[in-house]
Amino acid sequence: MVTSVGDWTLQTVPYDDPLAQALVSELNDDLSQRYGGGDATPVRADDFAPPSGTFVVASDSAGLIGCAGLRTQGADAELKRMFIRPGRRRQGHAKRLLEAIEDYARGRGFSRVILETGTAQPEAMALYESVGYLPIPSYGYYRDEPECRCYARWI
Repeated sequence: MVTSVGDWTLQTVPYDDPLAQALVSELNDDLSQRYGGGDATPVRADDFAPPSGTFVVASDSAGLIGCAGLRTQGADAELKRMFIRPGRRRQGHAKRLLEAIEDYARGRGFSRVILETGTAQPEAMALYESVGYLPIPSYGYYRDEPECRCYARWI
């Protein structure tokens, strides 16, 4: 599915789609520079399959912007693999992409979005906090890592 949002195009793609995997590879390169390795959290392509999950790629007339996925984590929607390409950062794209993912979650009946990030991503932490995400106890694959930071927002 392709949706136009103003000057943006949001394309829903399978997680194992080559376009999605190219952006996830860029994300892992970015994480490797920050942490010394990519995100090792186990994910399966069907984690992001509708009706409860999704994976979207954002673009505009200048090209690819980034991606984000949503999967079920218990009673919550979990944001995974959110990434804005380096040349497209600091232009409001992350906030717009986050709003689109939250809209999807809300439309699927979720009332809370959770996520995990880390201290080597201060800009991500600042984004989440600026739109009302609050710290929660660590969960998931990195829950025992001192750099792990987890957040939630009621939507």
